[in-house]
Amino acid sequence: MTKILLVEDHEELWDLMSRRLKRRGFDVVLAHDGQAGLDQAKAERPDVILLDMNLPVMDGWTVARNLRADPQTARIPIIALTAHAMAGDKEKMLAAGCNEYHPKPVNFPVLLEQIDAVLLAAEE
Repeated sequence: MTKILLVEDHEELWDLMSRRLKRRGFDVVLAHDGQAGLDQAKAERPDVILLDMNLPVMDGWTVARNLRADPQTARIPIIALTAHAMAGDKEKMLAAGCNEYHPKPVNFPVLLEQIDAVLLAAEE
């Protein structure tokens, strides 16, 4: 079963997304701030990380850079979840180490396609 770490601080979103992902057969682990996300990534070794970029304690950019710098977590695909949709934001997230970018509000069918794509790319 594919394990997804969802790092999200808004309760409504983590509740909705985790329920929908579980219904699709994913094992979902939650973290509600950036430091907890970093810790969970190291402890749980998920197959994919869905990472909100605006988090308390440690922002998503810092989390992504730390994940990429650690050999234990460097190869885990990261999909950035963000309300940032300004010109250049996607490039900043990719430069921080994210593999993909998904703007909020979440389009669940598109997000599922992105999850599949990063999983396939990780196998290569």
